[in-house]
Amino acid sequence: MRGKRASVKRDRLPDPIYNSKTIARFINKLMLAGKKSIAEQIFYDAMAVLKEKTGKDPKEIFDKAMDNVKPEIEVRSRRVGGATYQVPVEVRSERKNALAMRWIINYSRARNEKSMSEKLANELLDAFKNVGNSIKKKDDTHRMAEANKAFAHFRW
Repeated sequence: MRGKRASVKRDRLPDPIYNSKTIARFINKLMLAGKKSIAEQIFYDAMAVLKEKTGKDPKEIFDKAMDNVKPEIEVRSRRVGGATYQVPVEVRSERKNALAMRWIINYSRARNEKSMSEKLANELLDAFKNVGNSIKKKDDTHRMAEANKAFAHFRW
């Protein structure tokens, strides 16, 4: 049974270089086995690579890439009378951020470049340009929701 109160969201400290809470969360998601200093090093090296490649502010590229990857709509399973329907629903803003970060990091890890910072920089650059695997994932999610629009009346 569900509890009485909603969970309290802790206020996170922004990252030291760009002073952004989003970047601090991204670094935490990038971290493996509690090695935060390595995750920070990877992220800041990736930002340096972005600055070198584009000549633009890497924080702007990161923010635009995140905005491009965020899904607007997704499908959730809903069981109605013995049948399970994929019902399209809007995505909450916190979940949008979480999904975008997860997709960018996972598809960065799957790339074939040499270092993780290079992989991350190239995935962010692809997302910035609206190409690449993380953008494809968002489009697939939107396409799935569009295909199941007929079940929208099952929304709860």
